[in-house]
Amino acid sequence: MSVTTTGLTRHYGDVHALDAVDVTLAEGAVHGLLGASGAGKTTLLRILAGQEYPSAGTVTGVGSTVCLVREDQTHPDTYRVGHALRAAALLQPHWSEEVAQDLVTRFGLPLDRRIRKLSRGQRSMLGATIGVASRASLTLLDEPYLGLDAGARATLSQVLLADYAEHPRTIVLSSHLIDEVADLLEHVVVLDRGRVVLDDDVDALRGRAVTVSGPVETVERFVAGCGELHREQLGPTLRVTAVGTPAAVPPDLDVTPVSLQQLIVHTASAPDADRGKAR
Repeated sequence: MSVTTTGLTRHYGDVHALDAVDVTLAEGAVHGLLGASGAGKTTLLRILAGQEYPSAGTVTGVGSTVCLVREDQTHPDTYRVGHALRAAALLQPHWSEEVAQDLVTRFGLPLDRRIRKLSRGQRSMLGATIGVASRASLTLLDEPYLGLDAGARATLSQVLLADYAEHPRTIVLSSHLIDEVADLLEHVVVLDRGRVVLDDDVDALRGRAVTVSGPVETVERFVAGCGELHREQLGPTLRVTAVGTPAAVPPDLDVTPVSLQQLIVHTASAPDADRGKAR
């Protein structure tokens, strides 16, 4: 069953952490919850996990097992790495000890070290290990790549995708580092100041926008009527990132595809009128 939020709103006094969020997270897919720090990603994950109540709106279809690994996860001061893993194994009915031990070995996690003495990267490794090994029907990973070096990021991606292929479930990856998760995602939701600014399948997004460069007047004529996400001018050359451009390209223009990261960054910063054309 898909997880659906309708009109989901969360206020902290005068701060609108979430503002009428309507999203549907299809079952058995890897979703990206993207946006800048403070966009509302962690608040949404906490509500999906039942750790926080919304001010308004509803959530349906969460399922029987949920695992949320937060970026700011806390543990008792006396807890060691091994304690956290054993506690997770008791709480998660679909726990895979094989996956947990594999990641512990690959990451080189020190089982006897107190969690409060771990580095930022090691805390992310521990959280990622718990999240992947949980095999929860709804697995929520909040900034799982934070503090990881390139080797650890590659290890996490490899193990996550391999285990997901064998044991499909709904996975939501929250990140402000879009490049780190782009290749894992099937669907993305982008939040900006608590509101959804992009919600689409990755395959539909790829190739949707292009960057057009060339003489100012030629570029202006070419992108007229298109959804404009970004523009910059350097002397006689204009560079515009746009959606819905014509198929026939004048010979004096250079048209290049836009990466997922560029599309998301430009969409989040675009005026509302043009942003709507990009959805």
